[in-house]
Amino acid sequence: MNDACVLLGKPNAHGSIFRFEGQASVFAYRGGPCYRCLYPEPPPPGLVPSCAEGGVLGVLPGLIDPVQATEVVKLILGIGESLAGRLLLYDALAMRFREVKLRRDPECPVCGDHPSIRELIDYHEFCGVPGGMDVTELKAKMDRHERFVLVDVREPLEYQICRIPGARLIPLGELPKRANELDPSEEIVVHCKSGVRSAKAVEFLTKAGFGKVKNLQGGILAWSDKIDESVPKY
Repeated sequence: MNDACVLLGKPNAHGSIFRFEGQASVFAYRGGPCYRCLYPEPPPPGLVPSCAEGGVLGVLPGLIDPVQATEVVKLILGIGESLAGRLLLYDALAMRFREVKLRRDPECPVCGDHPSIRELIDYHEFCGVPGGMDVTELKAKMDRHERFVLVDVREPLEYQICRIPGARLIPLGELPKRANELDPSEEIVVHCKSGVRSAKAVEFLTKAGFGKVKNLQGGILAWSDKIDESVPKY
C-alpha cells in the first residue's frame, strides 16, 4: 500500500493495531516520510503473527480508526496540522499517548533521492505467502467430486462463525501433533481466513514429507467474495 501511494502521489493515512498498542501517521505527503522510511524492508516470512495468533484488544480499532478518518478529512479539506512526519503511539495498558518525530530517508528505496523501487511487485510472493489454488478451482474440484482433503487451520471459534463445506478443522497450533491424522499420499488443500496461516501450514507439511499440499489463495474471505456470499466475513 505504501509503495502504491508513493508511486501514485497519494497520501497514506496509516493506522495499525497489535495486542494492546496502536499507532497512526500520514505517510508520503508533501515530501514527508513514507512507511519505508521507517521500515525499509518487509519482515521475514512467518515473523509477523496473524490476528488469531497475536490477538488484539477489541476496542483498539474504535480508537485508531477515527484518528485515520480525521486525518483523511483534514487532508481533503486542507485544514489543520496533519500527522505527516509524526508517528502517534498509543499504549492501552498504560493509557498513554506518545509522539515520535519522523524524517524522510534520502536513501529510502521508494521515496528517496535515488529510488530503486519504481513499480509494484507480487508482494505475496515476495513475503513468502504462496497462492497454490484459487477458490474457483477448489469449487470446480468439489463439483467434480474429486478426491482430496480440505483442512481448515483456523481456530475453533472462527470455524463456528463460518466454514467451507467438507473442511476438516485442525488449528495451526495443533498441526505438528496431529499431522499423523493426514495421509501424505492424498492431495491436501489447506485454508485459513486469508491465506497466511495456511501458508505456514503448507510449509510445515511439505517439510514433513507431504508432497501434494496446496494453499488456498485468499482463504475463506475469497470463498465468500467469489463463491458463496452467504458465508459471513469477520
